[in-house]
Formats: sequence, structure tokens, C-alpha cells
Amino acid sequence: MTGTTGRVALVTGASSGIGATTARLLAVRGTRVVVNYLRGAAAAEEVVAGIEAAGCQAMAVQADVREEAAVEGMAEQVRAAWGGIDVLVHNALVPYAVKSFQDMTWEELGGKLDAEMHSAFAVTKAVLPHMTEQGWGRIVYLGAGLSRRPREGMVALGTAKAALEGLARYLAQELGPMGITVNVVAPGAVEDTRMAVVIDDAVKQRQVAATPLGRLARPADVAQAIAFYADEDNSFMTGTTAVVNGGMAMY
Repeated sequence: MTGTTGRVALVTGASSGIGATTARLLAVRGTRVVVNYLRGAAAAEEVVAGIEAAGCQAMAVQADVREEAAVEGMAEQVRAAWGGIDVLVHNALVPYAVKSFQDMTWEELGGKLDAEMHSAFAVTKAVLPHMTEQGWGRIVYLGAGLSRRPREGMVALGTAKAALEGLARYLAQELGPMGITVNVVAPGAVEDTRMAVVIDDAVKQRQVAATPLGRLARPADVAQAIAFYADEDNSFMTGTTAVVNGGMAMY
């Protein structure tokens, strides 16, 4: 695998968890990485420092991906420093309510749907001019196994990620003729992430027991799938969803 040497990748929500691990992996493979963050400035700078210590290039850029002006400002900052963005990994996790549909308000469900789609819309719009101009691009969205396999209390997240998968397929169809691939990586439960804290030990043990590979995913497992989609050589997969769950659910 050649990696994406010399390319520029924007990883949203990259100060910790899957985003930080993905940023490090892409950097090691020769990509210049933009580490986007919302509030974790110190953590984002730590990710950048680690990448630079390995002899690779990275920069931290603050932006709320739900705000189009902030996203455009981030894209402009990257353009000024490194040119356009070649690879988009949209990983930033928008907060959501964990409760049953019966207990949920429309503001909680509709708000999550709006924020999920608005952030994907904003970051994609910001990177497309450069990708279409050069006739090459990689877009990878972070989905969730919950979009196809419901779990109690996760209706807001699962529904929003299902909408994101639908958007990805439409974009794959529209942008394919321009040399841009669009794919989704949909993890199951992942250790050491913000989502992991909503899983109690009993549920976790049941999930592990139901997983043929005998454990939950780690951020590195998800990052490997993302890097595969982002790679220069992976030019003929688009509109697909990679399920990273150790076989707990098979589609």
C-alpha cells in the first residue's frame, strides 16, 4: 500500500480516540494531517507533537464543524499553509441523547439529525472545490453499526448515522465521475472512546461474548479501515460501508 504521500488530510474530531489514532496512522503513511478539534486544544497539540516527533507533518486547527463559517475558515487556513485538502475523514462526534424514543423530545432527536447532517454538509462543501479541481479526492465518514443494528437507548445516534450513510451513497454517485470516492466506516463498540462510556460492564461483556474475535474494537482497528479507504491505491471502492465489529454483526 503506497499511502497518500504528500497529500493533505483533514481529520475532524482528532484530539482523541479514533480521530487521533487515524491522524497518527495517516501521518506515518506520508500524509500531512490537519488535526481538527473543538475544545481539546492541549490534546490536539499533543497529537501534533507526537506526529512531528516521528518526522511527519501535522497542524492543529480549532473549528466547530457544525458552523459553516468556522469550517470555511479552517479550510482557508489549510489552503494558505498547504494548499487544498485531498482527504477528508469526518470523525467528529456530535453530542446526542441516550434514551428511549418514548422519553425523547423532538429537539433531542431532530437536533441530533440536524447537527449530524449539517456538520457533514459543511466539511464536505469546504473540501470539494479543491478535490473537483484536481480530479481526485477521498471522503470517509464515520458511521456506526447502530445505523443497522439497533440498541436500546441509541435511537438518536443510530438514526443520524443511517442518514449519514444515505448521504454518502448519493455523494458517491455524484462525485465518482470527478475522481472522488466516498465511503463509510461503521464501527461497533470501540474501547477508549467517548461512546464507550455509555456502555456499562454487563453490556460490554455481552458484546464481547457475542463477538467471534473475542473483544471489542480498538481505535487502531477503525483507523486501519479509514486509512484503507483514504489510500492512493484504493481507487475503485465507493459508496460502500466497512463494518468494523469483529463479526458481532455480519451483513
